[in-house]
Amino acid sequence: MTGSATRALSRSLLDLCRMRKLKIATAESCTGGLVAAALTEIPGSSDVIDRGFVTYSNAAKHAMLGVDNETIETFGAVSKETATAMAFGALEHADVDLAVAITGIAGPGGATSGKPVGLVHLAVASRDGRIVHKECRFGAVGRSNVRQQSVVEALKMLMEMARGPQPPLKKRPPAAAHRLRPRASRTPRRTAGKRRRTSRPSAPRASDS
Repeated sequence: MTGSATRALSRSLLDLCRMRKLKIATAESCTGGLVAAALTEIPGSSDVIDRGFVTYSNAAKHAMLGVDNETIETFGAVSKETATAMAFGALEHADVDLAVAITGIAGPGGATSGKPVGLVHLAVASRDGRIVHKECRFGAVGRSNVRQQSVVEALKMLMEMARGPQPPLKKRPPAAAHRLRPRASRTPRRTAGKRRRTSRPSAPRASDS
């Protein structure tokens, strides 16, 4: 996605949040504040963007966002668990409605067994308790590309969360089944009644005897 497309996405997100009166905070590791920069580049973004946390080191994730050291030691800094904890930590440390978190390996170094260059975990948390996570494997496409693609994914996830939960679809019975049920229950009664009236001989009236 080009820079102009990223600006358009940022502007759309800000307009949506402004309309729904939502505030945003960011918690970034491998992107180093690029999501916050993309959003604050748009004039008037101050009524939506509250703050950004750049927590590049593990110590910063713990000190600024409250991520448990045990979480990082068990799952690693680049993991679903750490990204989720970062997002919730940003919510707890800022008076906002939505928080996005990014942690990954932009390269060219830093890869470990099972965690290659280009692996990025993103999470968006909402004040109402919703949380979404996404794992991206961009590959060794260059440090700048990994970071820029992470920004785009973060903006898209924020946009989806800002739209709010979709109401569940109500399942309706098939039209054919709906028509057949009442017909099946009424027909036997009408038929039986007609048979009783036509087959039973008429009783003589009192005046005929």
